[in-house]
Formats: sequence, structure tokens, C-alpha cells
Amino acid sequence: MDDRAGPLDPGGHLAAAAGDCVHCGFCLPACPTYQLWGEEMDSPRGRIHLISQVLDGAPVSEKVTMHLDRCLGCMACVPACPSGVRYNELIEAARAWPEQAGSGAGPVQAGAPRSARDKALRAAIFATFPYPKRLRALSGPLRAAQRARLDRLAQRGPVARYAPEVAGSLRLAPPSPGRQGRLPARIPAKGERRAVVGMLTGCVQQVFFPRVNAATARVLAAEGCDVIVPPGQGCCGALSLHAGRPAEAARFAGRTIAEFERAGVDAIVVNSAGCGSAMKEYGAFFAHAADGGPGPLAGQAAAFSGRVRDFSEYLAELYRDHGGPRAVRHELKAITAYHDACHLAYAQGIRLQPRDLLRGIPGLDLTEVGGGGTCCGSAGIYNLVQPEAAAELGQRKAAAIRATGARLVVSANPGCSLQIAAEMAADGGEPVTVAHIAEVLDASFRGLPLSALGVTPGQ
Repeated sequence: MDDRAGPLDPGGHLAAAAGDCVHCGFCLPACPTYQLWGEEMDSPRGRIHLISQVLDGAPVSEKVTMHLDRCLGCMACVPACPSGVRYNELIEAARAWPEQAGSGAGPVQAGAPRSARDKALRAAIFATFPYPKRLRALSGPLRAAQRARLDRLAQRGPVARYAPEVAGSLRLAPPSPGRQGRLPARIPAKGERRAVVGMLTGCVQQVFFPRVNAATARVLAAEGCDVIVPPGQGCCGALSLHAGRPAEAARFAGRTIAEFERAGVDAIVVNSAGCGSAMKEYGAFFAHAADGGPGPLAGQAAAFSGRVRDFSEYLAELYRDHGGPRAVRHELKAITAYHDACHLAYAQGIRLQPRDLLRGIPGLDLTEVGGGGTCCGSAGIYNLVQPEAAAELGQRKAAAIRATGARLVVSANPGCSLQIAAEMAADGGEPVTVAHIAEVLDASFRGLPLSALGVTPGQ
């Protein structure tokens, strides 16, 4: 056991991770919240200082909770850190402390509990978003409010002032995707089979973007993959894991591992950056799940995580190992901006693969978005619980996209797509379509016009 281990950190791995920070400041320009406010405690090294204090026995005060909650969890600081600090492990563990401090449960020193309003909001989010049936039921009233133009009214006046979370929810809800049939349990490969892959359908992706899942399955099948969609799969636990709800995350993760192991697939392909990041973390998560030591699923989880691939990452590996692309690409002539989802670019280190896929489409003019890949403000549940900061980051992202002149914005994460679409619609500029990379490839494979992606003529 590490000499610095304490009741909050039985194995000592958190103290060891915090001890790796030399407070050099390389993380400061990479951190979106430090960019917003210039506040030391809203930088990674500042939060690590607060985390170290709590590990040493300090209470989780209102100030500590505020600065922990303000973190987007975007992980931009991780590749920027020359010391290799595992900030993701620190912030995910620390986010559980405010709940314990308020309840008196666990080894956390007593501290300021969350407000009743904050508790109610978080409870509502986690009672809804990880459950597709519940989320689908909620989306109906949200869209009805949009049709009544209540979303626009809510952006000003007393609702925006006293209930910004409600205003944010109304603003972010996407238009109805229309009727979408359930994906079959198996989609056969086109031509000779090159692989058998499982596909995560997700929660937000499944409800708000079912077309993305359908496009993902078609693209994989067109490239020679049998696609298995386990009907018993549910939430992967990403939202819970990244929001400091470890017990809940463990339940969702355990179920996900069991469902895909029964499917007997070569790889698990994920088209949501946040979900893919969490699923690749299962091994590390369960390694510290039981009093700082390995939980019963540790070995199984590590093996599972080793088979998880992002959609773009998997296609790049398939082409490398099995003779290159198979499907014919048809022209899609559009200036296209690619948005780096934080949990793809920073947490998973996947940057080149999606760009290479887009550059392989004839006529597509790929352009880069300014701002150095700064977070759009979505960040899991961040734009629901920190709506003002999220909106400011979203406005900056929208302005950077406008500067490219792009007609089409490509993302690899549903939360980013919701956030960017809402900000682009709110800024009064010309309409810009936001699509997933799988949808763009699918349109190219099938020879569909840009209008199939929602790009209007002359846009």
C-alpha cells in the first residue's frame, strides 16, 4: 500500500496520481474553464491541489464542490501534461465526494451538501438519460414545447434567470428524428465477410439520433462486417462514470460486458465518443473498484476494454489489416468542418482516423475549426448542470465554425451534435447541418445527395 494512502484512497493510487503533478502550468492554456475565468482553482493543477487537500483529510467544502463541478472532464489537460498525470482518474473519483460529504456516508469529511435544487436536477437526469424508454417519453413534451416556441421564450426573462437548467434543456432538445425501426439483431456483411463486430446503440444516440446507428450498421456491413446488435444491451455507464456515480456505473458496465460477451464478437464498435471512452476505461475502473484493489470483474473488464473500438478507429484498423476500403465512395461536394469530440481526441487519442475517412470522400473539402479543439460545452451532463458556462463555450465553438464557411459540421458524439446544432441555430447565421461521420460515409457509399444529410440547396 502507498504511504500516502488514506480512508478515501485505500490503494493509494489517487495520492500517487496527484503526486505526479509538478504544478508546471502546461495544463492552463489547454483548460477551457481556465480560459473562461482565469481562476487557478478552475484549472487542472488547481483542482488537483484541492483533491490532495481532501485526501489529506480536509472537508469537501462548498468551494471545493463548486470547482470540481465546474470541470468539464474534457481531458484536454491529459495530453498537455508532460508528467503524465492521470487527471481522469482523479476527477472521476473526486466527483463522488460531494454526495458523500452531504450524506455523512463513507470516509469523506463532513462538508457542505448540495442544494436541494441541484440534488433534484441530478436525480432527474440520472433517472432519465441512461434509460432509453424514459428518455423517449421525455423527448415528446420537450418537442411539444419547441413547437409552441416555449424554448425561445425560455431563453429570456424569468425562466432563463431563475431556472437556466430548464431553459437549457428546451434549447438542446433536437427535432424529432421521425419513425425509425428497431435495428435487427444481426446485419449481414455485404459480400465476403471480413469480421464480426458488436455495436453499441447507446442511450442518447438511440433516442435522439437513431439514424446514426442505422448508418453505422450499414457502413460496417458495406465494408464486410457482420454487425451484431445485442437486444439486451442498455446504458454503458458513461454518464454515471464521468459524473462520479461509481456504483451506478459499475452496474451498467457489468451488464454491458455480459451482453457483448454473450454475442461472441471480434470487437465492440462504438459511435459515441463518451461511451467509447468509458468502455475503454472499464479495466482501470474495476481494477480499483473494491477498496482500492481489483474488483471481481477486473480481469474480465480489462479484456473487454481491449476489444472496444471507436467507429473511425475500427474502420482504420479494418482497412489496414484486411486489404483496404471495399465500398465505393460517391461525391459529396461540401465545405465540411470536423469537430474534435473531447472524449475522442483527448481521452482516446483518436484524431487522424476520422479526418482520413472524410478526406477519402470525393468532393468533400475538409477544413479545420479554430480554437485548438476547445470543448464545445456539452461534456456529458455539463450543459444541463452548468448551462451558463456551457453556453459561453458553445457560442465560441459556433463562432469558430462560422469562420470556416462550412456548410456541414461533422462530429462523433451525440452530446456535441446537440450542443453545436443548438448554438448554430441560436446565433442567427445561415443554417449549418451537423451530422455524424457515419452518416456522411453512408451517404457517400449509397450515392445520396447532400440533402439526405439535411444540407439544403445553396446552403
